[in-house]
Amino acid sequence: MSKRLEPETDELTFAGTDVAGEFARWLEHLGAERRMSPKTCEAYYRDICQFLRFLSEHFGARVTLSRLAQLAPQDVRAFMAARRADGIASRSLMRSLAGVRSFARFLERNHKGKVGALAAVRAPKVARTLPKPLAIGAAKRVGDVDLRAGEEREPWVLARDAAVLALLYGSGLRISEALSLRRTDLSSAGDVAVVTGKGGKTRMVPLLPQVLDLINTYTSLCPYDLPADQPLFVGAKGGPLSPRIVQLVMERLRGVLGLPDSATPHALRHSFATHLLARGGDLRAIQELLGHASLSTTQIYTGVDTERLLDAYRSAHPRA
Repeated sequence: MSKRLEPETDELTFAGTDVAGEFARWLEHLGAERRMSPKTCEAYYRDICQFLRFLSEHFGARVTLSRLAQLAPQDVRAFMAARRADGIASRSLMRSLAGVRSFARFLERNHKGKVGALAAVRAPKVARTLPKPLAIGAAKRVGDVDLRAGEEREPWVLARDAAVLALLYGSGLRISEALSLRRTDLSSAGDVAVVTGKGGKTRMVPLLPQVLDLINTYTSLCPYDLPADQPLFVGAKGGPLSPRIVQLVMERLRGVLGLPDSATPHALRHSFATHLLARGGDLRAIQELLGHASLSTTQIYTGVDTERLLDAYRSAHPRA
């Protein structure tokens, strides 16, 4: 962890020596034991500093472990109101409270006191943004190898990228799910695949003939051995294919097809669900295909379809 993330007592003029010591140990715990990225640790560092600095000004004294244990819900709400006054959005405030609560749990686990007030205050609600699907024509074309004919790339690489993107749209996969697929996950008939999703849960998804053709083209051109029990898609040097490569491919296709920045690889999964729903697909069936644990997660796509219907109404109705 960097020097900046190892606060010394004299640096934290708003915290007592006991809090400063536990703060340093918590940061070390995040990086060494929980393996959080440096950027995540930096974000948590800022969040806790903001919280402790506010409390110090709020109470007119350094924040000690004893003071934290005596916090009241109204003190936490005062912090939230102050952050709101600074113009912070709900999502950022929610993340900030998550960091503070993580620090509080660390203190409790290590028998340094319980900050009960944090549990008594609700986190701010975050408005759920609707997914932005691609138009059907554009979604179909992302697997067209000819779109990248001018690029100086080996044919097998172009075939690989087309197959991955076609999987995301044709089967509604997440990038991680597509890149972890193995040959053993494909049925002998080639019409379905077993996908391992979040939480290690498996599900069966359909493989369209067009998608299977792209996969077969890729495997026939790939210069590397593709063991049946290893990931099907490999990088330029034969190692695991990075999700970042897929994202860069989609960036190039955005320019070719004139698509907005919202046209990401994950937007192909959104497009899969939205287009199925628009064609009369059953919501529970779509839930199963996407691997959503809750139907409420899948229901966001009904909002997308409603928005599309309203747009059509507004643009076509003479009195709209």
